[in-house]
Amino acid sequence: MKTIKPLLFALMGLFLTMTSCRTEDDVNIDPPTESILQPNSALASQIQLVTMNDGSIDNIVYNANCFTIQLPLSVTINGVELTITNVNDYDDLEDILDEFDDDDDNIAIDFPITIISADYTEIQVNSLDQLEDYADDCNDENEIDDDIECLDFVYPITASLFNTSNEVVATLTFTNDYDLYEFIDDIDEDDLIGFEFPISIVIADGTEIVINNFDALDNAIDIYGDDCDEDDDYDHDDDDCTNCTPSQLESILTACSGWYIDELERNDNDLEDNYNGYLFDFFTDNTVTVTWSGNTANGTWTTSGTGNNITVTFDIPGFDDINDTWYLDEIDNDDDDNETEVSFEIGDDDELEFKNDNCN
Repeated sequence: MKTIKPLLFALMGLFLTMTSCRTEDDVNIDPPTESILQPNSALASQIQLVTMNDGSIDNIVYNANCFTIQLPLSVTINGVELTITNVNDYDDLEDILDEFDDDDDNIAIDFPITIISADYTEIQVNSLDQLEDYADDCNDENEIDDDIECLDFVYPITASLFNTSNEVVATLTFTNDYDLYEFIDDIDEDDLIGFEFPISIVIADGTEIVINNFDALDNAIDIYGDDCDEDDDYDHDDDDCTNCTPSQLESILTACSGWYIDELERNDNDLEDNYNGYLFDFFTDNTVTVTWSGNTANGTWTTSGTGNNITVTFDIPGFDDINDTWYLDEIDNDDDDNETEVSFEIGDDDELEFKNDNCN
């Protein structure tokens, strides 16, 4: 890592220049905004909003966007006991929830728990009634909230601090959002703050952007801070294809033959049994062939869109239950048993899932 001394010397030099060389005519001169983070500035507030605790990350456990539940957390879901030790374990919880479509999912939380608010205040909660009381103070799903979730800082970040009242000099290295949030929260009007640039941010599509000064950081937050769906809703299934692409879908469906319909629901009717023995083969020229009982049907399939808004249109003569424009819901590759599932949906009720047992 580059030495921090030049930053400290620059800050001290700015301070000496500001204090020893001023006259009545230049009392309003400020240091360059690109090198100094101004206390109580709009940018300082924006940095705090980026580093706030995102309360929506565990909405699969409990619907509340303004706090998270501290891990580890023990729950019982549909009779299955599960200990969640990190955010990746939410996927295991989702697998249990999604195992059956026609059951009433029930998550029982093992109290007491600790909830962590947006400003990282920790509160012990001893019962479901207490948890509901705190959740009532949160915004409802998809309502505008303060935190900026569409970009993240890449850590570590090193900052220098020079206090103009007591001339205390310090260097600090931050490795997570909490540390940086608390640092910004504690700075006062006598502090001169510098970051060791360049730093990097990651925007919603996964692109990493290098930032060389505070002006560039300010501009990046303005551009990308509201440039995504923050997923502040209570539907744990609607982000399963955040990183999906049409080319990925096409590669998976055309890589192997013998797809079959594992689930098909239209207008609350389960229709998959009507397609037992039907095998679907998808080709790179966007044609599809269906074979069953010595019969063959030929049609087309086309894709468009990105991420959670990828659509697939099927047009196969005689297959009216399938012919429609579907939204891609999830691509699930299970390396353990070679199963691959590709799920589509229309609204909240219609579902189509193709499965292949030898596609890895």
